[in-house]
Amino acid sequence: MSSDSPETDIDAVTLEILRNQFESVAEEMGQVLITGSYSPNIKERQDCSTALFDADGRMVAQAEHIPVHLGAMPEAVDAVRDRDPQPGDVFVLNDPFDGGTHLPDVTLVSPLAPNGEVLGYAVSRAHHADVGGMTPGSMPAGAREIYQEGLRLPPVRLVVGAAGSNDSEPGRERGAVNEDVMSLLLANVRTPDERRADLRAQIAANDRAEERLGDLLDDHGDLVLDAFDAVIDYSRARIETEIESLPDGTYTASDVLEGDGVLEHRSGIDPADVSIPIEATVTVDGDGLTVDFAGTAEQVPGNLNAPVAVAKSAAYFVVRCVTDPEIPPNQGCYDPVTVEIPEGSLLDPKLPAAVVGGNVETSQRVTDVVLAAFAEAVPDRVPAASQGTMNNLIVGSRSGSFTYYETIAGGFGARPGKDGMDGVQVGMTNTLNTPVEALEAAYPLRVERYGFRPDSGGDGRFRGGLGLERSLTVETDATVSLLTERRRVPPAGLAGGESGALGRNLIDGETVAAKTSVDVDAGTTVTLLTPGGGGHGDPVDRDPTARERDRADGKVSE
Repeated sequence: MSSDSPETDIDAVTLEILRNQFESVAEEMGQVLITGSYSPNIKERQDCSTALFDADGRMVAQAEHIPVHLGAMPEAVDAVRDRDPQPGDVFVLNDPFDGGTHLPDVTLVSPLAPNGEVLGYAVSRAHHADVGGMTPGSMPAGAREIYQEGLRLPPVRLVVGAAGSNDSEPGRERGAVNEDVMSLLLANVRTPDERRADLRAQIAANDRAEERLGDLLDDHGDLVLDAFDAVIDYSRARIETEIESLPDGTYTASDVLEGDGVLEHRSGIDPADVSIPIEATVTVDGDGLTVDFAGTAEQVPGNLNAPVAVAKSAAYFVVRCVTDPEIPPNQGCYDPVTVEIPEGSLLDPKLPAAVVGGNVETSQRVTDVVLAAFAEAVPDRVPAASQGTMNNLIVGSRSGSFTYYETIAGGFGARPGKDGMDGVQVGMTNTLNTPVEALEAAYPLRVERYGFRPDSGGDGRFRGGLGLERSLTVETDATVSLLTERRRVPPAGLAGGESGALGRNLIDGETVAAKTSVDVDAGTTVTLLTPGGGGHGDPVDRDPTARERDRADGKVSE
């Protein structure tokens, strides 16, 4: 920072110190959550996010975790602020229609009051491997309403603070976990011990935020609160400058989802004819920007409906990607961006819509479409399409003995001037994989193969990234659920580049639907071949040395 922050008297050096300290609070929260959790999904894959908010519900700092979590967190804080939160409270929620994204993402929101007055909020969001519902793992492919997807929690007090309970009631002591709420939650999930442990890790993460905010107040006094405003103002000014540098105009793109797990199974319908359109129009006008999703499909009967917060999160993410990702991420980055969504559409569904796939799959397609619109405006900043799916794989026992969940990486689209990345998470997710050793130690599963897919990256002057092959054998009777995309419409190339390879799902070698839930016997092998990224530029312009290197590395066949 080269000058004093906008609208404040805090000098640039002090503000930079405080900004980094705010971000370190969010990062430390994340470390507490990851190291304190029990489930491999959080401990190993790190499918979780943490952030710090001010008293007005504005994001001040976030850890660099999961994009689809972070952009949607303000909705959770707003929902809790409507419940009159008190010092010491910890609210739990997962309701997509009241601050959440989809039911497996359980969010804890804590007022931060190190000196007795609420000065901000700590938020932790983690994907829990089971929250009930019609199939193990709580991501049923054929769900038609949210009640089939699991336990739905509006914001309720999981920990009751100083003003919220009667000390004479057993299990309702002030500052202690509300065992009534915890018992209700655990009675509706298949792996209660794991859920309790992960929730306690989230509580610990939020508690750490209050401790660290207290330390900052001791060191800097009320300057901390002024700095909340200052860092938001600073980011807003930076993003407005970036938007102003974009060419004014209107840019439109569209793409489709390949069915919703219900439409394609209706009698007399060819699954290849089922496409659900998503359309985005980006308008750049001075230092403001609007993303309008008019033309997007209406709400669908299956579970690819995405709550408004998810669609907004995807739009915000893309704006950060095409401007300057180094701008401190907070509410200031979102303020100049307006997102318009038709009511009752795929991206603003109404109860009792099923939504579990919207968070993981529809969010990816929204990202693809908004990026494609920006490619018209700033083609030198946008890659070819990446795999465009999270390749959700869920395996669990109906007895409740285990639930395994993983998103499988794939190809990143080739970039202007550089090849795409091989076997990475893309778009709205940023998780790690579950290491083979950890997976086999925790679950009755055996990994048969895990490696790159040769020839899956789209050809071009710059090659798209490779997809993966992940094959595992289930060693007990179980239920397998798959929520995947890009099995029919490939990730597109850009500027003359070729499309990436389609993904495939196989059970015992036989291709199965992109979205399916099926009971399997012990000894069944499940294989996911994930899509590759699109290529960028005319393939005839690819450097012969690069082609030879591709062959030598086994990325393309002879």
